[in-house]
Amino acid sequence: MSDKVLVYRGKALAGYGFGEPHPFGHDRHDVFQDELARTGLDGWIEYAEPRHASVEDLLLFHTADYVDKVSRMSAEGKGYLDEGDTPAMPGIFDAASDVVGTTMAAVDAVIEGPSTRAFVPIAGLHHAARDAAAGFCVFNDCGVAAEYLRRRHGIRRVAYVDIDAHHGNGMYYGFEDDPDLLFADVHEDGRFLYPGTGAAEETGTGPARGTKLNIPMAPGADDDDFRRVWQLVEAYVEDTKPEFILFQCGADSLEGDPITHLCYSELAHAEAAAALCRLADRYCEGRIVATGGGGYNRRNLARAWTRVVQSFIETG
Repeated sequence: MSDKVLVYRGKALAGYGFGEPHPFGHDRHDVFQDELARTGLDGWIEYAEPRHASVEDLLLFHTADYVDKVSRMSAEGKGYLDEGDTPAMPGIFDAASDVVGTTMAAVDAVIEGPSTRAFVPIAGLHHAARDAAAGFCVFNDCGVAAEYLRRRHGIRRVAYVDIDAHHGNGMYYGFEDDPDLLFADVHEDGRFLYPGTGAAEETGTGPARGTKLNIPMAPGADDDDFRRVWQLVEAYVEDTKPEFILFQCGADSLEGDPITHLCYSELAHAEAAAALCRLADRYCEGRIVATGGGGYNRRNLARAWTRVVQSFIETG
């Protein structure tokens, strides 16, 4: 196995977005890649190309009716896929499929080689439900990846850890009755921020009741606040002993994001990434895939995601 970290880049991945003035613009990919290039880490990085997901791949998580709806509305190129956050841009079906395929490629690469760590910047579309778009997210690449890990690679216990400012509702409700999808999410309290979910009392349903961890944070929470609750996340992962970790490291939890109210610095992302790598080494044969998630202050996302990659390198 190589000790290099896989980082995915390319026009297909950069193509997911909604243009100006939408917060999820097409420039997010290049802003991050430019920052990463300035750090001098290239010697420890293996760059990889995006991959396109097939309809059959999408159906691992999403319903056929929903996939058909996105395909049809993408061809028409007008209207919204949800209540007004996620435009049905021309070509969005293919762009969203590229995100899903690239996260799947990262999963394959981490399991089969050449590395145990991978980062996909334009990914982590955690709001999309099995049957609906939501919050800038068309297809849920993390949800597809979790199902793919099971069906393609025989990995049952997948830990999904999310530090995006927004609750990963698509992942939580998509697996709320599944005790083997381990879920830990630190997010801004839903009373103050979209999507309004993720209360501490939401711990799973049915056979999964009590198996999931939601940690809502007060607006203005800083690095010290994050470190205090992060201990709970580490203990949760220790107790649940996953076989693989998916890490959604949205940068909209940093101070200065235009649509959220948390006040972390990029140190929160660096420390969380390093801790998850240590846990991955202990329980998952080192296997972890990180996805960029949200982040709408360009300087913040560039620095936070770069620190995640740096932590992956330093713990490799």
